[in-house]
Amino acid sequence: MKLLDVNTTLNCNGTLLSLEKPIVMGILNVTPDSFFDGGKHHSAHLMLLQVEKMLSEGASIIDIGGMSSRPGAEFVSEEEEFKRVIPTIQAILKEFSNIILSVDTWRAGIAKASVEAGAGIINDISGGQYDSDLLKMVATLRVPYILMHIKGTPKDMASQAHYTNISDEILTYFIEKLAILTNLGVKDVILDLGFGFGKNLDHNYELLKNMDAFKILGLPMLAGVSRKSMIYKYLDVLPENALNGTTALHVIALQQGAKILRAHDVKEAIEVIQLTEKLK
Repeated sequence: MKLLDVNTTLNCNGTLLSLEKPIVMGILNVTPDSFFDGGKHHSAHLMLLQVEKMLSEGASIIDIGGMSSRPGAEFVSEEEEFKRVIPTIQAILKEFSNIILSVDTWRAGIAKASVEAGAGIINDISGGQYDSDLLKMVATLRVPYILMHIKGTPKDMASQAHYTNISDEILTYFIEKLAILTNLGVKDVILDLGFGFGKNLDHNYELLKNMDAFKILGLPMLAGVSRKSMIYKYLDVLPENALNGTTALHVIALQQGAKILRAHDVKEAIEVIQLTEKLK
């Protein structure tokens, strides 16, 4: 069964993105409480330096997050998210034109304002569950949409990690969401299995092991494992010491069919892609 044809060229608000070969999405958190880099890029100067660094290292997308989705995190107000995200988009595009920006939001209003400001992708952790207008808004905006699986919300998702067969349940979730998106007219969808979002340690590794099963949907997949607790808790290290583990899981994700690595450490992720592509 194949729901949608694979499209390896995405139109990101006028800028074309090729997924013929895997690419890296660099993470830019403009929040004070992100689990790894909270507060590091809270000033405009530091933020632009980080963007410049990620672009120079080979990032194809910069993913802007204005609200932490770490376990236990509370949602901030839409006004606060707007204040964090929209000026960031404007500042980046003033300095670096023609780059592709993704915005990590579940709010229709923020999605609309972000695309109007120049963002090219909407990255939604909720799968349209937190704002009933989000999916319709994405269809109107005509930009690629990253569809992620989550159970619960960041505040309570740790208690929601219950599955009979996690791969089957997430596959069913994607099929149902894709039917809605197709009916709305959304053309470009990227799948994110949601590592760490309403999954325990064993669930995360079972999903990673079976990631290639989701190729049946015929859509590009994003792997978001960078420095997550599935690495640092299992290895009993701090997030800042989880780069080696991240690299190991990036290799596996690419072997399982990932087309986008969402990463804090762009240079190292690019090197993983280069080496795994060499094997082909």
